[in-house]
Amino acid sequence: MLSRRGFLLTLAAAVPARAAEPIIDIHQHTNYSGRSDAELIAHQREMGISRTVLLPAGSRYALAAGAGGNDTVVAIARQYPEEYRFFANELPDIPEARQVLEKYLKLGAIGIGEQKFPVHIDSPSIDVVAGIAQEFQVPVLLHFEHNNYNLGFVDLPKVVARHSKTIFIGHAQTWWGNIDKNHNQAEMYPKTPVTPGGITDRLLSDFANVYGDMSAGSGLNSMLRDDDHARDFLRRHQDKLLFGSDCSDRKANGPDCLGSKIIAAIRRLAPDKKAERKILCDNASHLLKIRV
Repeated sequence: MLSRRGFLLTLAAAVPARAAEPIIDIHQHTNYSGRSDAELIAHQREMGISRTVLLPAGSRYALAAGAGGNDTVVAIARQYPEEYRFFANELPDIPEARQVLEKYLKLGAIGIGEQKFPVHIDSPSIDVVAGIAQEFQVPVLLHFEHNNYNLGFVDLPKVVARHSKTIFIGHAQTWWGNIDKNHNQAEMYPKTPVTPGGITDRLLSDFANVYGDMSAGSGLNSMLRDDDHARDFLRRHQDKLLFGSDCSDRKANGPDCLGSKIIAAIRRLAPDKKAERKILCDNASHLLKIRV
């Protein structure tokens, strides 16, 4: 009998079958909480993912999860070019930021992020990152977490207006909490019914260059806290939402697999099949120029 490690290595080496309904996962990490490359690859295949976008850490932070850096995501994308793409990343407020980001963008990165660093969102550092993204015509994915990462969320509308030719993808607790007009910024996973019209809701409605990454517990919570609101939200923003998993588990489809839970919630709450396919695949395919 194969050991678990042997099984994972066998699964990772296999050529995946082409899915009847492809799914693009825009948010995964290498070495996530110690997960091996073989476990990552097996997890994504078991979850039914056609293409995965790997988001690296910066040189001085590991995204609070031990995530691997730029070279680790390039290595997997080179080894599995039919399944993996990658973003570039670096701390925005260090002198090397431009040099590092440009290096990996020239190597084939299709975006910048996950930007998860303790800087103010309305700052010269973020202006530099947004400018590079515009130059290379790629999006920036930002993790918003009150008092921790990308501070000053209420100032985000000014930033996206100033950088109208840069695509911004919002993610994490403060991004998803602010679908609610009455959101308490200190609350990470609110459970109350949603009052429409929050900052995030307005950003998605008012700015063509703003998209939402539905990954992690925050993205899942944004749907499960209020089914009725979620159905209307997915209907109204079906062209601006992107599936991501951001889950560190080793076994797909198990009780701890956030990605599988998010897919199930989107399928249950999407207004129709066309909207479901947009969110699970088509929007990312168009925005990130990923063929499936």
